[in-house]
Amino acid sequence: MSTAMLSSKGQITIPAAVRSGLGIETGDRVEFVEVSKGHYELVAATLPATALKGLVAAPDQPVSVDDMNAAVRRRAAKAMES
Repeated sequence: MSTAMLSSKGQITIPAAVRSGLGIETGDRVEFVEVSKGHYELVAATLPATALKGLVAAPDQPVSVDDMNAAVRRRAAKAMES
């Protein structure tokens, strides 16, 4: 298990083994996610742009600008009703 000490300024140095395991380097961001009361996970918050590849599937058929505008109008009208 890796440990770190909290400085008087509220800072910690993440141990090298943990940095390596998270794949983070100098300048990267991390998030502290509360998983239960008093327990947090340290999660790397920076991913390379290549990690986004394939995140959104291409539509089966191209969508026209008119169809997109109509969808926006429908969604806006629905939001105004709420």
